[in-house]
Amino acid sequence: MFAMLAVASLLTSGPQLPPLPPIKREPQITYVDRTGATLGVRGGRFGPPVDVARLPAYVPAAFVAIEDRRFYSHEGFDALGIARAIVSDLGQGKAAQGASTITQQLARNLFLSSDRTMERKALELVYAIELERAYSKPQILGLYLSRVYFGSGAYGLEAAARRYYNKSAERLTVREAASLAAVMKSPTEYDPAQQPERSTERTRLVLDAMVETGAITPGQRARALAQTPKVWKQAPAEPAQYFVDWLDGQTRRLVNASALSRDLVVETTLDEGAEAAAAYAAETTLVRYRSRGVAQAALVAMDGLGRVRAMIGGADYQHGPFDRAVDAHRQAGSSWKPFVYLAALEAGRTPDSPVVDEPVTINGWTPANYEPEYLGPITLETALAHSINTVAARLADEVGRPVVAAAARRVGIVSPINTDPAMALGTTLVTPLEMAQAYDSFSNGGYRVAAYGVQRIRVAGGPVIYQRPEPAVTPVIANPPLGELDQMLRAVITSGTGVHAAIPGYDLAGKTGTTSDFKDAWFCGFTGGLTAVVWVGRDDATPMAKITGGSAPADLWRSFMTAALKRLPYQAIPTGPPPPAPASPLAPAPSPPGLTPPGLIPPEGVAPPIPTTPS
Repeated sequence: MFAMLAVASLLTSGPQLPPLPPIKREPQITYVDRTGATLGVRGGRFGPPVDVARLPAYVPAAFVAIEDRRFYSHEGFDALGIARAIVSDLGQGKAAQGASTITQQLARNLFLSSDRTMERKALELVYAIELERAYSKPQILGLYLSRVYFGSGAYGLEAAARRYYNKSAERLTVREAASLAAVMKSPTEYDPAQQPERSTERTRLVLDAMVETGAITPGQRARALAQTPKVWKQAPAEPAQYFVDWLDGQTRRLVNASALSRDLVVETTLDEGAEAAAAYAAETTLVRYRSRGVAQAALVAMDGLGRVRAMIGGADYQHGPFDRAVDAHRQAGSSWKPFVYLAALEAGRTPDSPVVDEPVTINGWTPANYEPEYLGPITLETALAHSINTVAARLADEVGRPVVAAAARRVGIVSPINTDPAMALGTTLVTPLEMAQAYDSFSNGGYRVAAYGVQRIRVAGGPVIYQRPEPAVTPVIANPPLGELDQMLRAVITSGTGVHAAIPGYDLAGKTGTTSDFKDAWFCGFTGGLTAVVWVGRDDATPMAKITGGSAPADLWRSFMTAALKRLPYQAIPTGPPPPAPASPLAPAPSPPGLTPPGLIPPEGVAPPIPTTPS
């Protein structure tokens, strides 16, 4: 260690130093919701250097006070600190611990491994000294704050501020800044979310150090200690990672290779408030029905132009990043029946057309109803409202199963469609995303839309390099069949299998879906210009305990829509074309008073509030 001091002294007095290796940093793609709130980052681990000048002075001061209080006076290493470490470690035959300056830590993070060897420590000193000669103190501190690890997958100050406090680093309080500086000693032992008591103890030491260095006053310290910051056990944007994963591959195909060499910002269609409402609805529903075998859920919500506003791909992204909303193909069950009835209405039937619920056999196959008894003579509307299997099977056979398949394909089903007799009951495998796309045609006036999530891509701090064209809408359902089908789907909620999805005061329509073996359950519903599709089941495709579409899926759908509809102006289910897309991005607006989390999809032009439910 004395040799290292001599080396450092020699280096600081001589003009020649070995050149610094290049500072490597892979570019990142940052995904933001429709109001600019960060949803997630893909690409490189480290963000751009932190602009220290944009932070409240106490934020960088917290790190300097606890990590390297002589940072602004030394030239890369702290001789006094090293001397103290030598005395502490004398005779142990290892590199001194606890003596690294911020510049040395940065040199290690940029260029070296964490091996505890004398050689590595000596090279660290060399690089630290040269960093001090090449960069200003604010630049060094900014680089450091962009690369240190804060635990829970957060690299850099900005990521840590969003992970633990759901805010940018520029909005951190004194107490929050001190708690993040406390993490530096050990990201596992002082994690604010996982180790709150240890974090508080260490934060107190940081605040004491800040007083000692003059960064804050004793009064500021007292006020900071009196606060109880809201720490998020789970990153607020974690449920949106399914959505971000869905878009990441698309983004990389939409721009050229040279664009991917720069930091990019992708402006998406997601509404962070709606996403929070969907995550809350999924979590509470899964807890309520866990004892009946419900293990996973997926939800897709989109507006009448196909803009995805919320997407939940599973119960827990960290433990199950497989996206069940986009990639899981499951039997549609009775949620498929609207395509059968659409084909029948287009062939001349009406909601009042008489049908008979009675035993039927088609090509040797005899479908059974969920309820054992038969209703006898009923109307087409009643048959759909109560999801009568015998009527749907006979109807598909009469109008032609290829015709039903063509109707489903026309409104947005893209998966392979079987045309055996059981197809009328939903044996086709589909994803929640494509079901939402198809049902959107029922909600927006009969127009097919393509579900999408990327609105605009721009270089960070630079120009727009991709702008999605105005959504193309194609008329695919004419009237009167569209109005008649919507009438019948309203009856599902008012008097049929979907009564648990009802929300008083709103024009709602939808369809339950249950497979015969209870492996999949759905609720697909909509109001004017907003469609939401819910699926629940198990990844191993084992049966649930008689979970129907009118139970857990309808409950989840109602929970989500109740929150969403409070933030939307009332809109009846239309029979005309959807409104045009807005030409400009949405501007943030303050939340109205009295809104309780989770909170939600505002009308176009009004930004959603950010939910504030802490751990």
